[in-house]
Amino acid sequence: MANFFKKLSGLEDKTDSAAAPIEREDESEEAPQSEWLGGDYDEGQLSIDVFQTPNTIVVKSTIAGVKPGDIDVSINNDMLTIRGKREIQERIAEENYLIKECYWGGFSRSIILPVEVDAEKVEASLDNGVLTITLTKAKSAKQISVKVKEK
Repeated sequence: MANFFKKLSGLEDKTDSAAAPIEREDESEEAPQSEWLGGDYDEGQLSIDVFQTPNTIVVKSTIAGVKPGDIDVSINNDMLTIRGKREIQERIAEENYLIKECYWGGFSRSIILPVEVDAEKVEASLDNGVLTITLTKAKSAKQISVKVKEK
């Protein structure tokens, strides 16, 4: 357990053989990770809250630093996808960072909607860095009862 905390804090003893990286025998034959994952896996994933009211599904996400025109919201069948890009305004040399936790670059999030929605009645707004997408639930057909006859 102590080795874990040493590694996490950066105080790892470089001569400690237990902390040495494990090499795979077939590592040289493996395709680079970016090849088998495809090109879209360098995107960050948005955190979201999803809740419902009697007539709507509401999706909220914090997207600070992104202009409304740089956000794409789409619905395909029962899947909602949010995509965008957060761009850093100034260039800072990597060695000048003391702490670097903010994510800059492309981001996306897809979720399967729990109910059918009316695609014509979708609204999206950005207020103080919070994206709110309101999806109106589709009017469900009335439930009908069918009597089964014996033949």
